[in-house]
Amino acid sequence: MSSDDDQPGEPGEQRQALLREISTKMAAIQKNAFGKGPEGAKSYLFDDLLLIVMREGLTVAEKTMVGFGRHDLVRAFRQQFENEMTSRIVGMVEDMTERKVLTYQSQVMFDPDVIVELFVFDRATDGGFVAAEIRGEEVGALDPAPPPEGGS
Repeated sequence: MSSDDDQPGEPGEQRQALLREISTKMAAIQKNAFGKGPEGAKSYLFDDLLLIVMREGLTVAEKTMVGFGRHDLVRAFRQQFENEMTSRIVGMVEDMTERKVLTYQSQVMFDPDVIVELFVFDRATDGGFVAAEIRGEEVGALDPAPPPEGGS
């Protein structure tokens, strides 16, 4: 289990650094793909699960559509994005965690504006629960990720 008194280089601190990096890369993917990234992102690693929660990531156009009551269109578009990006996102998480992802799911929620990414691994972690967050200036300073392969 991670604690505030982890020493540099200890497993808890290393896992937190990994989760900050995962949060940063997922936020950068959102920023690059939608022109706006989330205001904050927090990753949680426990058992055989990785959960990434990104807040305030809807674009102005998506917020406008939600205002028109067209949650279904925003959700359908986000689902299509997930379908197209799954192999790239899963590959990135597998490379970073050195674990095989068995399944991945993404969901957008509207009140509050939250995007959740869930990954199920082939095996449990060996260090208990750990979480790490990026927000505010860390998210705003993100360099856009390179365009996806096949994109412009």
